[in-house]
Amino acid sequence: MSTLLYKLGKTAFRKPAYFIIGWILILGIVISMISFNGIHISSEMKIEGTESQKVLDQLAKELPAASGGQGSVVFEAPDNERLDTPERLAAIMKGVSEVYGLNDVINPADYAAEASSSGAAADMAQAANMQQSATSSPPPYGPLIVEGVPVPGVLISSDGKIALFQFQFTIEQSAITQDVFDSVIHSVMTVENGTNITVLPGETLKTVSIGVGSAEIVGLIIAVIVLLITLGSVVAAGLPLVTALLGVGIGVGGAFSISKFIEMPSVTSVLALMVGLAVGIDYALFIVNRQRRMIIDQRLSAQEAAARAIGTSGSAVFFAGLTVIIALCGMLVIGLTFLSTMALVAAATVLINVFVALTLLPALLGLVGERICSPKAREKSTKHSKQGGHGIADRWVKFVIQYRWITIIAIIIVLGAAATPITKMEMGIPGASSANLDTTARQSYDAISEGFGEGFNGPLILVAEPNNSAAQITPELLGNLVKELQSQNNVAQVTPLGMTEDLAIFSLIPKTGPNDKITKDLVNDLRSTESSIAQTNDVKLGVTGLTAVNIDMSSKLAQVFPIYVGIIILLSLIILLLVFRSIIVPIKATIGFLLSILATFGITTAVFQWGWLHSLFGFDTGGPLLSFMPIIVTGILYGLAMDYQVFLVSSMRESYVHGHRGIASVVHGYNQVSRVVVAAAVIMVSVFAGFIFTDDVMIKQIGFTLAVGILIDAFIIRMGLVPAIMALFGDKSWALPKWLDRILPNLDVEGEKLIATLNAKKNEHSRS
Repeated sequence: MSTLLYKLGKTAFRKPAYFIIGWILILGIVISMISFNGIHISSEMKIEGTESQKVLDQLAKELPAASGGQGSVVFEAPDNERLDTPERLAAIMKGVSEVYGLNDVINPADYAAEASSSGAAADMAQAANMQQSATSSPPPYGPLIVEGVPVPGVLISSDGKIALFQFQFTIEQSAITQDVFDSVIHSVMTVENGTNITVLPGETLKTVSIGVGSAEIVGLIIAVIVLLITLGSVVAAGLPLVTALLGVGIGVGGAFSISKFIEMPSVTSVLALMVGLAVGIDYALFIVNRQRRMIIDQRLSAQEAAARAIGTSGSAVFFAGLTVIIALCGMLVIGLTFLSTMALVAAATVLINVFVALTLLPALLGLVGERICSPKAREKSTKHSKQGGHGIADRWVKFVIQYRWITIIAIIIVLGAAATPITKMEMGIPGASSANLDTTARQSYDAISEGFGEGFNGPLILVAEPNNSAAQITPELLGNLVKELQSQNNVAQVTPLGMTEDLAIFSLIPKTGPNDKITKDLVNDLRSTESSIAQTNDVKLGVTGLTAVNIDMSSKLAQVFPIYVGIIILLSLIILLLVFRSIIVPIKATIGFLLSILATFGITTAVFQWGWLHSLFGFDTGGPLLSFMPIIVTGILYGLAMDYQVFLVSSMRESYVHGHRGIASVVHGYNQVSRVVVAAAVIMVSVFAGFIFTDDVMIKQIGFTLAVGILIDAFIIRMGLVPAIMALFGDKSWALPKWLDRILPNLDVEGEKLIATLNAKKNEHSRS
């Protein structure tokens, strides 16, 4: 492996034009495809095989109009005033009529005419009357009346202060274009003109955005500063940034270029951007740093040093990237399309960055030549070497080794304490209830809760089917279902929406909010085939709607999470076994990662669910953690943690291979790479932390969790626990059973064979 990469690095250094032009052509092709196909992103996250998705698919097939997306708008009167004045009622009526006049919005008048012609209108009216009789007390709201006629889809609170306008699109939420959202918002915003009414569009009318802004630029600026400090020159610092940006441009741009043909969740590009930038900069940093060290320490030419850096550090980069890719691709076994898309795009971006680091980077180094290491930097490093010692790193690793038992125990206690909040972790989809107080989505949510009850923010859609295929939905059955549903605990309102001979559709409003545990219990009770409603009426009830979808998503992901973790750990253990030819090192690496990931999720729970330090991170209210975040973060952090494991421990292994024994190999190996590992970690944390200050709470949570995870893993596990445990085992760390040693291939990650071959050629040349 090392020999192959050495030859590749030397070729790229000697003939840089071929490699540079090749990568520029690839980028040009990607840009051309984007300009031709456009960028198409979606907010939809389907969970195939769940009860809610089955019901949605059924509705899309049998009653397409009922499977369309939903929208809501709140109209709020000024303090101590009412909405039901003639002028304000006229304005609301005009805005509502304009929305119903849009092509992609269902007009209830048309639907009522169709139902009347089919005879369903009388059945619906009868069911509605039974609903009213089933209600023990009148609700604190009612239909908005204009000139004696109820306005379709609009409710008004009993105090006249808040009105809720709910409507349905003719197409699925993910297929609604920006133009449609803009048309709806423009129509309802006209209500504000001259009325002092506040119009608050709901969260479902929020634009799907890529979610990248100025905060991420700050992370890049910090990365540049760290690169300058670490590498000591503008030229050397610029190379990792250039290669990372090119790799991300091709990876993320490539995903955008085919988004017309595959569904691309909005968070996909941000995830690929996060991971691609972080690993792209880090991989190039390791190689450039290795080349400069060889130039200074071994007095090699820039060409020879670049080739050897690709052969040695390049091998570590290859296998480090492979662990990230395996961890990401492990998500494919979960079987969820949106997660698979995110994983494949991120994995492809990492793979591209690995290839860029192994081919484009040595080509750029060939253009730079000997300027990669200025005379001043060579003189400074030589003077430092003569003075002996390695400064802070040397003192730190010797301190950790001297007090290794105390270090190990202290780290376990601290990380264990940090992990305790994980026992209270609640999963869901962060929404309007946890949005910032100054957003219209949050203001709309609070106004709905105040005027109608929190459950109106998360209506459920119920579908009833007879268990007997020969039976039909009759008006009597429809009425009985409404009556019995209305009498259930935690049900505020039940409204029949439509019926055929084979099924009936209802809107059910819980009394509790979308993220409340009692709402989840209600959904499970309604679905139960053992419920009194199902058995008395001999029907099967299906439940869907955004609230039910989120409940199913969290449940499904919680079930597959242990399987996913088991798969990536098993595969990564195999890779680490091959790379380090050791039993202890892979096990130690895995235990260290488990400690760091548990502590990371514990801290994330305390911050985003409990609200600790919320003002520091730019949000107002705690809420549930993103349901698919643990799987995504675990995969990424495992891969990135193994990056540091490979770079740090391979340096210790290299020291051991080249003659250092026991604690000396740990100290020497640590001193060789600790500075660049710390720099790489700071860069990664900076890149991820830049996403904490975006407006999207999902991106904010992922960015925070990744930043904290890297901080813990790099600075506590790799810089503290790893040298302590390696010193504890000494040379036994590299022990391998003889039978296993015989069958395992020698990948020569440390470049032992490569260096031996090069030295032999050098000796032959000197003798001749």
